[in-house]
Amino acid sequence: MTLSDTEEDEDRAIEAATSMTIYVCITCRRAGDPEEGVRPGLLLARETARAADGTGVVVRQVRCLANCSRALSAAIRREEGWTYIFGGLDERRDAEALIEGARLFARASDGLMPWRGRPEILKRGLIARVPPIDFEEEERE
Repeated sequence: MTLSDTEEDEDRAIEAATSMTIYVCITCRRAGDPEEGVRPGLLLARETARAADGTGVVVRQVRCLANCSRALSAAIRREEGWTYIFGGLDERRDAEALIEGARLFARASDGLMPWRGRPEILKRGLIARVPPIDFEEEERE
């Protein structure tokens, strides 16, 4: 099933109106990766920035997301939405998945990244979901 031109235009408008940022840890390296040379996290950040070109998704480099045991790491943040932290990423193959996840998240009406349609690495690599700063849990009876 393919989207009509109208549906694609609506998706682009929604994505453009939603502020999406991907933070990629540039100091990340896996156990056993060499200390010298370019860190795999920096390579992931560069690839993610290239993949984001023209999408409206902002990619920022950060030093250490404190997820070293599950490196490589990135976080996807939505304005007035939750932040998702992922690990176990690969610098050669997961940049597109981060962009795809951010675009899926941008279209979510409830501020949560949908499970359905999420790239596999963003399902199995989920580390945490952090609520927005002004989040208030609904009281349950």
